Amino acid sequence: MESLLSQIGIIVGIAAVIAFIGRSIRQPLIIAYLLTGVVVSPIFLNLIDPSIYLQSLAGVGIALLLFIIGTSLDFRMIKSIGGASIVGGISTVAIVCSASFLISSWLGFEVVPSLYIALAFSFSSAVVVVKILSDKKEIETLHGQIALGILIVESFIAALALMIIPVISNEGAFGVLSQISKFILAIFFTVFVGRIVFSKMLGFAARSQEVLFLVSIGWALVVSALFELTGLSSEIGALIAGMVIASSRYNLEIKSKVKGIRDFFVILFFVYFGAQLSAPISSELFKQAIIFSLFILVGKPLIVMSLTRSFGFKKRTNFMVGTSLTQVSEFSLIVILMGYNLGHISQSIFSLTILVTLITVSLSSYAIYFSNPLYEYLSRFLGLFDGNKRNLGNLVKVDKYDIILLGYSRLGFNLVKAFNLTKKKYLVVDYNPLTIMNLSKKGINCVYGDVNDREFLKNIKINSVKMVISTIPDYSSNLNVIKTIENKDCVFIATSNQIHNAIELYKNGADYVITPHYLGGDYMASMLVRDDFNKKSLREEGKLHIKQILERLKDNSI
Repeated sequence: MESLLSQIGIIVGIAAVIAFIGRSIRQPLIIAYLLTGVVVSPIFLNLIDPSIYLQSLAGVGIALLLFIIGTSLDFRMIKSIGGASIVGGISTVAIVCSASFLISSWLGFEVVPSLYIALAFSFSSAVVVVKILSDKKEIETLHGQIALGILIVESFIAALALMIIPVISNEGAFGVLSQISKFILAIFFTVFVGRIVFSKMLGFAARSQEVLFLVSIGWALVVSALFELTGLSSEIGALIAGMVIASSRYNLEIKSKVKGIRDFFVILFFVYFGAQLSAPISSELFKQAIIFSLFILVGKPLIVMSLTRSFGFKKRTNFMVGTSLTQVSEFSLIVILMGYNLGHISQSIFSLTILVTLITVSLSSYAIYFSNPLYEYLSRFLGLFDGNKRNLGNLVKVDKYDIILLGYSRLGFNLVKAFNLTKKKYLVVDYNPLTIMNLSKKGINCVYGDVNDREFLKNIKINSVKMVISTIPDYSSNLNVIKTIENKDCVFIATSNQIHNAIELYKNGADYVITPHYLGGDYMASMLVRDDFNKKSLREEGKLHIKQILERLKDNSI
């Protein structure tokens, strides 16, 4: 039996090689991690035993990921889109569960196995969705927040199911009511302690980066462990722990500190998924897996898109939300494993679930990564899913604008100040609904939108303005804007963090490209030469800088 260190060494070494190859051919890293699990599993090289260490380590990864998800749940956003997430989450589980049960019955499964399959295939993977949306920097977008909200609702339903299934088998209805009551009390107790005690601890811990990291990890794991000790879901405990500090001023810092260790455990989680494939795959089992996978990959997003459309969201948002939820959840394996241990289902159902999980996670990873080009190709067929909800923002007549600012961010803060000083009429476009909500409260002309959507850019009459400024550093987004602007007299200013991308943008027609690092270094060099490296002058500049930083901190839109 290999030691823990040797097993992790084997996993990480093989994952690194496969990830390197995958990255060189532009494949999602999640696929590399899943393939690593399959390669080291008993069905192939049989290098590790996933039941010994990986399950526990994968559980830690799920807890840390859900903790980070919790820190992203801003209550202002929940107020704005909570209805869509709550109703969408509950309705999605109900409809997908019913449809999966009918498919299971059609394929010849008995009632109890069909119920387990239906429940397992009703949930989407928070681990997969959050990982990929984080990589794409789309967690804070409108579709990201809606998908996240639906996933949270599904996670709560899954947690309740995991608590109720064994209780039904042993204690009946009274035990179920007792378990639900305990679950609700645990949530209220955690929120109460977090707001009264933990919030004060954070203020003290923030004086040291190491202490802040330890306190944050400690809070997440202790709450998670306490939930587990009381017979509840440890994953939901971690989620609640994250939600407690979502409104903390140290929220962003905590997320950045936890990200590295979270990513390590998430790698082990995906390897664990792949390593579960431990039995030969028969042709009948493979056929069943293909049928369920097609339903989850095609049928489920259509269900989700129909539900979100009923709330009036535009077809692009609906498509992005639906595309995000096209896989089986990490909770699915836990549900099926529980049913197997209770003697309710056979080993073949467990293998079927693993195979469907691998297929849907793999294909959905591509769908989410390439959702923008997919939408561009399919948008003309999606008119049925176009809602009539007005865009988020404070939008007035577009023919009065002199300037359109794409992306508020930190660069946009100073640009808006300049627009106001020179009395320019401008429109701010941003992909973060919270930013738009805050700008709207200040009376700033703004609208939620995606600059990769040419239809949206044309709707805001981008060709009728004198100047377009993009603070978005993404090369493809800026290139898309350039190609959409047909007015030759319109000035276009782009942003790039990479020198070679800046050169390409110039070649494609950008009038000027903001390169923050270059401009920052150039400004610092000019200031040092101007003041002859004088300490007193630098301290005066520092005082002015502090004033500007404090002004930015007061701006909730950033």
